Amino acid sequence: MQLIHLDDIAPSVFPSGRKTRVLIGASSPVQAERFVMGRVEIEPGGKVPLHSHEQEEVYYIVSGKGEIKVGQELSPVQEGCAVYIPSNVEHELRNTGTSRMEMIFVYAPGGIVSHWQEEMEGKLI
Repeated sequence: MQLIHLDDIAPSVFPSGRKTRVLIGASSPVQAERFVMGRVEIEPGGKVPLHSHEQEEVYYIVSGKGEIKVGQELSPVQEGCAVYIPSNVEHELRNTGTSRMEMIFVYAPGGIVSHWQEEMEGKLI
């Protein structure tokens, strides 16, 4: 058995107003063969910038509220919402509330998505 606690993972802090901790896969000490799972905290006014990747993905909103754009569709989201994001479809999640938004993501297949590095380099706003 491999066990890890969220507090044991140092967050990646992104310039768009979010922190990401990868629980399973990618840079985590716990690896899975076919997927990645993590937790994101988005500050008020922060976001996961518009991007796309080959992996299909699910965002689950744990707390807070905001809006998500998937392709050409824009929808409000709040605690308890799950959003499926197909492969190669642009998507963006914004915290439109006054408190921190927390979100769990899972994507497959595993690996590291390129938009993380692009965002750190200031290529995604």
